[in-house]
Amino acid sequence: MANMISEWVRCPVCGNKTRLQIRKDTELKNFPLYCPKCKQESLIDAKNLQVTVIKGIEAKTAK
Repeated sequence: MANMISEWVRCPVCGNKTRLQIRKDTELKNFPLYCPKCKQESLIDAKNLQVTVIKGIEAKTAK
């Protein structure tokens, strides 16, 4: 466990680091990712350090 790899999640809009880090064993589903720099919110899935942006009707979030 001492060598657990983790990465910063990058914003899919501007490409900057967000305030979220994920590890190899992290799984996210329909996670609302907020970028403090561009102030955009994106819906993502993450598994095995691979982040996928959810697009379409299911990605619309209520304000």
